[in-house]
Amino acid sequence: MKFSFTPLGIASALPTVNRNPGAHVLNIHERLFLIDCGEGCQLQLRRRNFSFLKIQNIFISHIHGDHIFGLFGLLSSMSLIGRTEDIYIYGPAQLKKVLDFIVETFGDQFKFKIVHNVLSMKSPQIIFETKSIEVLAFRLNHRIECFGFVFREKMPKRNIYKEKVDELSLTLKEIASLKNSSDVVREEGEVLSYEKLTYLPYNPRSFAYCSDTAPFNELPEYIKGVSMLYHEATFMEDMEKMAKETFHSTASQAAEIAIKAGVKRLILGHFSSRYNNLSPLLKEAKAVFPESYLAEEGTEIEVPF
Repeated sequence: MKFSFTPLGIASALPTVNRNPGAHVLNIHERLFLIDCGEGCQLQLRRRNFSFLKIQNIFISHIHGDHIFGLFGLLSSMSLIGRTEDIYIYGPAQLKKVLDFIVETFGDQFKFKIVHNVLSMKSPQIIFETKSIEVLAFRLNHRIECFGFVFREKMPKRNIYKEKVDELSLTLKEIASLKNSSDVVREEGEVLSYEKLTYLPYNPRSFAYCSDTAPFNELPEYIKGVSMLYHEATFMEDMEKMAKETFHSTASQAAEIAIKAGVKRLILGHFSSRYNNLSPLLKEAKAVFPESYLAEEGTEIEVPF
């Protein structure tokens, strides 16, 4: 089943001719989640053939302009193409003023509601859930209120080995119990082991998004063991002082977080406009955590099992 991440904007603060402000699409089981919405987001969505109408949930980390200025155009275009389904936007309380301004100034023709789900949690909390997916939000360490997100597949029900159904004359009740990871004890005492008769259709995958943030002690625990981590790498190590002053991270700090959290793969993004060549940032991260990669705009990355 599909679980992929497509960066649409990997610039920090100032866009460049080659890099757009922050915006990303996560595709989980063909459900599209938009994470941040920097200027030009709708153009990037069109270039990559993402349908505006398939986006039902938008997650805004914080209200710095490079993460929200694209909302004006995207919401307007959604209206122009006839959207009637409500849009759900998850973001800090300060986002309300922005959304109210959009609706009051440009929203007279909107046929859909903008539902603002306010993020205010002090510790990781589930903010979105379906039968197969859950999303958690948690506080980051930035100059203003800022949140990170973890997207997880839930543990799927187990599948029965087909040949065992007839071989053991399994009843529907027995099949249901085995699929729910419960052994079955028959009247004559025979034990049917779910571990022997069933298998997991897939191992659950997970993805964490951490931008913008300076390192902090609790972060590795918040994202522990995720399959893939997108973490900002605004600066190189020689600018660690500026990173600290602006509440950002260096490439090596992002890699250190990846190690402490035990993640499988690290994707670096949110690069300062001072860097034309990003190879040194990647080299810096790989020296600490070899499974580090640069985010590339428009390149879909499969989240590993």
